[in-house]
Amino acid sequence: MLDLLPDLFDHYPQELQLINLPWQTFGQHTVFTGQIITVKCFEDNSKVKDVLATPGHGKVLVVDGGGSNRRALLGDMIAQSAVDNGWQGIVIYGCIRDVATINSMNIGVKALGVNPIKTDKKGLGETGIDLEINSINIKNGMTIYADLNGVAISDVALAL
Repeated sequence: MLDLLPDLFDHYPQELQLINLPWQTFGQHTVFTGQIITVKCFEDNSKVKDVLATPGHGKVLVVDGGGSNRRALLGDMIAQSAVDNGWQGIVIYGCIRDVATINSMNIGVKALGVNPIKTDKKGLGETGIDLEINSINIKNGMTIYADLNGVAISDVALAL
């Protein structure tokens, strides 16, 4: 299915919340869905690297990077780790880098933009916590849906 979100919103308008931001799409999977795992960090992707190095089958990492465009929270090596560990996708409220390489990978990625500068690695950040992105509350275990139309979440998995 190429256009997941329009169909989901047609069937479940009350169960979905749109994270209405100017997302850019990267990776070979333009449509992805999965159980949300959360990370909150600011210009330090240590926790992103740690989480994506664990098994992620059926999961999507949602990273609250504070919307920063000064550093990239995801690059090709960490994205490859996500692919190797079976993650469905990554949504970053912030930037990524190594775009050409990530676009060749078997994963879906959403981010606000790109920046070629890597982060400092200080081990800072939190995992598994509640996030608020663009006034939308996002919790570990919710379900996320992404396609070229945007990004939405629901409390439970929805079927078409």
